[in-house]
Amino acid sequence: MLKTKYLILSGLFATITALLAQISIPLPFSPVPITGQIFGVFLIGTILGGRWGAISMLTYVFLGAIGLPVFHNAQGGLHIVLGPTGGYLWGFVLGSYLLGKTVEKRNSYLSIILGMFLCLAATYSLGVLQLSFIAGLNLRQGLLLGAAPFLPLDIVKLFAASGLSLSVRQRLLKAVY
Repeated sequence: MLKTKYLILSGLFATITALLAQISIPLPFSPVPITGQIFGVFLIGTILGGRWGAISMLTYVFLGAIGLPVFHNAQGGLHIVLGPTGGYLWGFVLGSYLLGKTVEKRNSYLSIILGMFLCLAATYSLGVLQLSFIAGLNLRQGLLLGAAPFLPLDIVKLFAASGLSLSVRQRLLKAVY
């Protein structure tokens, strides 16, 4: 029963991430748009934990890779996953796993904040590396185009998601057991 519940929640959160991806604001100087995805990733990792959070994000990436329009601006396809912004998608998988594992060890507001910063670091790391490689940028240019413009808003999303996810996680854990 528990596995079925988490399987359903993983699919639901993959769908929520796809919806949040449609909140997309292009930046004229970067191939990376501002999206709502990271907010969903923060919720996923905190609420589902490491294993199921990563499964949810892998589901999301797979659905987009096979062509479903789940990425920003209703795009899909392997070219997105392998393109300049694809590293952020893989960062969502790693980030949700790290966040989830951090919260599994200690379910407190401080551990959620720490886990979300780890999630953000993983997402930015993989995203900037792939952006730099594909676009032929050096690491400094990659950071300036793929991380610096997004950091302030992503920190706001982090704190908004932390309060919401702690409440939902506590209620979900009570409902499960």
